[in-house]
Amino acid sequence: MKKPLQLISFLAICLLTFLFFNGVKTTPTSKKEEILENNKTNTHETYKIKALKLSENLNLAGERVPLEIPDVRERMDRELLVNTYWQSNGLLLLKRANKYFPILEPLLKKYGLPDDFKFLALAESGFIDETSSAGAAGMWHFMKSTGREFGLEINSNVDERYHIEKSTKVAAEYLKKSKERLGSWTLAAAAYNAGNYGIAKRLKTQQVTSYYDAILPNETERYVFRILALKEIISNPKKYGFVFEKQDLYTLPKTYTVKVDTAISNIATFAKGYGLTYKELKIHNPWLRENKLNNKSRKLYEIKILEK
Repeated sequence: MKKPLQLISFLAICLLTFLFFNGVKTTPTSKKEEILENNKTNTHETYKIKALKLSENLNLAGERVPLEIPDVRERMDRELLVNTYWQSNGLLLLKRANKYFPILEPLLKKYGLPDDFKFLALAESGFIDETSSAGAAGMWHFMKSTGREFGLEINSNVDERYHIEKSTKVAAEYLKKSKERLGSWTLAAAAYNAGNYGIAKRLKTQQVTSYYDAILPNETERYVFRILALKEIISNPKKYGFVFEKQDLYTLPKTYTVKVDTAISNIATFAKGYGLTYKELKIHNPWLRENKLNNKSRKLYEIKILEK
């Protein structure tokens, strides 16, 4: 009886050996490695750094971008690539645009400025309350001298560069004067970065009349193209790979206005009287720079109060 058992055992071992080695030749070494390989393949298929196709209808305030000029096309391509593939910043700007554009759009219309200039404000400040290294502040990034020249109150107690309505009115006045002097909205936008005198002088020296034909400081050469890139991306977010739901975007809560023509000795106490914290009041009134409002001249101020 031993020999048949030994034969059966020998045949079983042979069969298992055959199956084992045959399997190794035709399947991956392990299921885990197979999954990893599939994941690598899928990742390569879903995320690609792609060259962008430039729209031939790009314009700023109706003024066409001459993409047939090689230098212009390359500069436009650069800013579109930079702002598309800096994804975190792009998505943040999309979110903030949804928050502040509804305020800016009617103001721009009221003050006679093309709607496209909301993208200039976005390019300037990113819609965050930060002062630039040069000292420019507020949504429109005014310098103190320019703000005061156009009638904004700027001191340690009140800084109306941070007042959206008042600073937008001043921005409109400045840009419209630049357009009258330089002849186009595109040059007015460039002058917002480099100054009217600086732009006018370079145009005269180079004997040209177009932003796209002039050699300008590096920052100014990129400036208008960045505005155009933000306009293109925010107007067509899905085209450039930005995916979000409406509820992902930022919004401004509703407020109402309280008029004040006296001093406020303690703004935190003032806010508390309306059921707000000091922080909540300051978020909607960033032009109030201290925990008091001096108002020695008995000026009439409008303070926004958060609805609750």
